[in-house]
Amino acid sequence: MTAKITIIGAGPGGYVAAIRAAQMGAEVTVIEKDNVGGTCLNWGCIPSKVMMITADIMKKFHKSREFGITLEGKVYPDMRGLMARKEKVIQDQAKGILRLLTHHKIRYLRGHGYIKGPHLAAVRQENGDILEVPWDRLILAPGTRPSDMPLFPYDGKKILSSNDALNLREIPESVLIVGGGVIGCEFAFILNALGAKVTVAEAMSRILPLPSVDEDCSKVLGREMKKNKIKFFVNRTVEKIEHRGEKRRVTIGPSPFSDNLSEKDKKPLTEEADKILVCIGRRPLTADIGLETLGVKTDKKGWIPVSENMETNVPGVYAIGDVLGPSGIMLAHVASAEGSVAAENAMGNTKKMNYDVVPGAIFTMPEVADVGLTEAQAKEKGRTVRAESVLFRTIGKAHVMGEISGQAKIVSDPENGKILGVHIVGPHAADLIAEGTLAIQTGCTVKELAETIHAHPTLSEVILEAAFKSLDKSLHG
Repeated sequence: MTAKITIIGAGPGGYVAAIRAAQMGAEVTVIEKDNVGGTCLNWGCIPSKVMMITADIMKKFHKSREFGITLEGKVYPDMRGLMARKEKVIQDQAKGILRLLTHHKIRYLRGHGYIKGPHLAAVRQENGDILEVPWDRLILAPGTRPSDMPLFPYDGKKILSSNDALNLREIPESVLIVGGGVIGCEFAFILNALGAKVTVAEAMSRILPLPSVDEDCSKVLGREMKKNKIKFFVNRTVEKIEHRGEKRRVTIGPSPFSDNLSEKDKKPLTEEADKILVCIGRRPLTADIGLETLGVKTDKKGWIPVSENMETNVPGVYAIGDVLGPSGIMLAHVASAEGSVAAENAMGNTKKMNYDVVPGAIFTMPEVADVGLTEAQAKEKGRTVRAESVLFRTIGKAHVMGEISGQAKIVSDPENGKILGVHIVGPHAADLIAEGTLAIQTGCTVKELAETIHAHPTLSEVILEAAFKSLDKSLHG
């Protein structure tokens, strides 16, 4: 008898799970209340990168003389054209996902999906009709949305969520960004390049205060912010926002999360901005999908805990993607991997999700990417490590491109040469990290990497140089 698998949510986790299950012979139904592609396609990865590409082109226009090009007249962003291109890219990608679902004979239902009872889901369609969907196994992929902050109530005009920032019709003269994490830093560079005066307030002691991001990468990015006249404060939180006509007067005080603050950091300061962009967290969309009907457990914030097989506390019910919360890794490519694992296990296999080798990519200017252990993490685990860095300015291709800022670092075990981590801040870091990911996944050593011929002139040579340096055989680095 054909297994019936129902998936609530058609983001990068949900639609991948659907395709995998269909490939294994399941009868699959996908329920989605918004558009296919989830946050990634509609409110995250793709639209923000469309804006990032335009911002990068703007920066290149301003440097045109360095490349032997003379421009006459003013160069400025056409936000109407940018938003139109963003929507076209999203629509083209969405059509592609829908074609994939059709190709694999997956039933796609648009509407609010929820659990109605044991082995029964339901869809409240746009016309109000309720359609029941029986299932043998259920995969939950409802996703998240920007967190509501009492101090920063979103109005879509003066106080913006990250979703609002993706629909800007004009670039404000000034923006204060609350949160110097991934989303905050990406928007800082985008808005700066498009012409806004940008200030960032981060509660932790550094920009990009993620455990997976090497501290040296944060330092380099901080220097690039200063070069681009992006003002940023660390060890600071926003305490008060006052509306004064067209301006917001913001009081920024000492962070309660930081110890040993300097006397300077303890004193509150004020900044003025036209708009406030809040980038400090997301919340799960689990409140109204009927989890209590089956007794699916969540933590006090609504995140769903799962086993290494992606199964919830209820047998036959799985959960994947951002709804697992910050204790996991909230990235689109991780959701897709989790979806594949959940689908295989829903079809009777015993596959475990491995989070040990997950690349991270942050699309700032320059980009930041990482995989494996940082130098600090390796030392915390009691390991003896060797960490060697090579600057992009030693690489010919970086000079050709006019992008010489940044570095690549390899963290390795000096006893056996095994590569433990790769950390890059520089041009196309998000593309270059694939080599580091493969190296760690296959147990590659720095010697093996150094003996791998890299094409010239390419940016990938920075990884080669770091491997040489780890062997005390530097050529250029």
